[in-house]
Amino acid sequence: MCGIALIVSGIRIDTSWLPFDSTSSTRKTEKLLFSLDDLKAALRRRGPDSECAKKLILQSEENLISSFTDDGVSSSERDNADGIHTAKLHFFGATLQLRGINPLIQPLVDASGNVLVYNGEIFGGFDLESDCNDTEFLMRTLGECCSCGSCSAGYCVECGKNTVLGVLSAIKGPWAIIYWQDSSRTLWFGRDGFGRRSLLVHWPTEDDSTFLLSSVSPVSPVQFAPEDETRNGIGCFSYWEELPCGIYNLHVDVSKPSGYLVAEVKMHGYVNSMLTELIKWDRISVEPSSEDLKTCCHKLSRGQRSIHLASSESVPNETGSVQYAIPVPAHSLLDALKESVLRRTSLYNVYQAVTSGIRQEEFVPVAILFSGGLDSMILAALLDKCLDPNYEIDLLNVSFDGHLAPDRQSAKAGLNELRRVAPSRKWRLVEIDADLSDLVFETSHVVSLINPANTYMDLNIGIALWLASGGNGWVSDANISDNDNNHVRIKYKSNAKILLVGSGADEQCAGYGRHRTSYRRGSWLGLHEEMRLDMQRIWRRNLGRDDRCIADNGKEARFPFLDEDVIRLLLNMPLWEVANLDQPIGIGDKKILREVAKLLGLYEAAVLPKRAIQFGSRIARESNRKNFGSNRAANQASAGSVRINRKSSFC
Repeated sequence: MCGIALIVSGIRIDTSWLPFDSTSSTRKTEKLLFSLDDLKAALRRRGPDSECAKKLILQSEENLISSFTDDGVSSSERDNADGIHTAKLHFFGATLQLRGINPLIQPLVDASGNVLVYNGEIFGGFDLESDCNDTEFLMRTLGECCSCGSCSAGYCVECGKNTVLGVLSAIKGPWAIIYWQDSSRTLWFGRDGFGRRSLLVHWPTEDDSTFLLSSVSPVSPVQFAPEDETRNGIGCFSYWEELPCGIYNLHVDVSKPSGYLVAEVKMHGYVNSMLTELIKWDRISVEPSSEDLKTCCHKLSRGQRSIHLASSESVPNETGSVQYAIPVPAHSLLDALKESVLRRTSLYNVYQAVTSGIRQEEFVPVAILFSGGLDSMILAALLDKCLDPNYEIDLLNVSFDGHLAPDRQSAKAGLNELRRVAPSRKWRLVEIDADLSDLVFETSHVVSLINPANTYMDLNIGIALWLASGGNGWVSDANISDNDNNHVRIKYKSNAKILLVGSGADEQCAGYGRHRTSYRRGSWLGLHEEMRLDMQRIWRRNLGRDDRCIADNGKEARFPFLDEDVIRLLLNMPLWEVANLDQPIGIGDKKILREVAKLLGLYEAAVLPKRAIQFGSRIARESNRKNFGSNRAANQASAGSVRINRKSSFC
């Protein structure tokens, strides 16, 4: 995992080819004031193991472009030379190394002058050795690509080589990339099809011609926006945008009349047909027949009777009647999810505990953002099956109301259930307690992390994720199965670098209240359209924000429910096998995940209703009281969608 950034100056960039509205032509944005040190500090928190910067200089003279890294000759000397126009591409990289044997420092520069900064993991699409570093592999692979610049497919017929488009489209896993291909004078950048890694962009405007890409905003926008503009949600909030998912290139050329360096930005679709189909998110079987529903309800009834019998026993029967009653799709999903968790928790340098001088029995490589709800319980049970039994597992739980918060209570109940299904594993519930009134500096910091998201709902979620991923909390001195709150608690900080997060489960399996509303209004087709909308906007509404808040603690979020194979499997299932919203809450919503939980022996978790982190941790309640006076006033103001005001007591 890395923090990556690029600052481009001296190139006149045309964004008119983009298929969406950018800020480039006439709209003005307030200038966000930050220094290179601010940017480096923000990236370093994401990648604490190493940091570096490289400056690439482009010069145009007599319609020719030359490139070289900064060699000590001042840029002003080049700029003042007759007929020479200079551009600068300033690359930044900060690395949290989780893969490979040898230390890696980004940006990478190869013998051909190509430059790469990469934030991602390759979980499939290419065969990597267990000791191979993804970034080094990608640098070699991209260096062998066609450089003719005109290819729009994955393979160039003329030269017989793969293309940059083809290589990036083939990656399975989360990624964001900035790559300079020197031979074609082309800058490539983009992010994966679901936006699992953050990449922000500042398009050139008439009042700020600089082009920027960054994993994160270095500073909080509300520090600089005038009061009237923050009140109306404009100004610096529009400085950054979430880069829409896709692959982009910027080919640098020389303007014949003026000699200036110019470039057009173009956006490309992924050339992997399987990925393209996943992004379209079309499901073949949406509306069931009456016979389909009758069969589905019969299976559900049988499953409920079997669960009642199994849950009344002291030890659940994992191979008896329960599995027999649960439909085949749930077994298939269980296998796919287990494989997804395994990909994200194995073959990594982080497991070599001896290199950091930590005894293996004390080393915790993976933690889970844990509410005790359905999704995090499934991830915990699957992680137990994938992770060496010698390792402990940290369950990170945040509360703004001590042991009274719903998520704290469900986390303790979930811990007991995990101890029952996996008694040989040492589970550690890390209780992270927070008081919103004490988080003035921290809240201002999180405002910069969620940017360009700018509502109180985003801020509430961001603070909860930031605190939880920090892992700084308390653990009980009693390793027993009870919920006694009188046990002595010991201060503890989780050092796990990999965090499993349940994002994507609700979007794909109809877990939100709005899904039930859409079903009431538009039946099965209405439900399908709402779920597709959720998946196609998850990069903008959720994943970029969440990645920035979690990575700020030097941790990498991984999303097993958003594995490409898991998404494809769920899409290939009939919708009524995934969810049946004619059934009550806790049964029909996320029906297939509840069946997976039962297969894992998690009978109590299988019937838990959905509860969002901002409500389960009670930060939304505290935020409403602090910023609106009461929950009632906040509800009347639709507080979740209200934009953050600089004069708020939050900041």
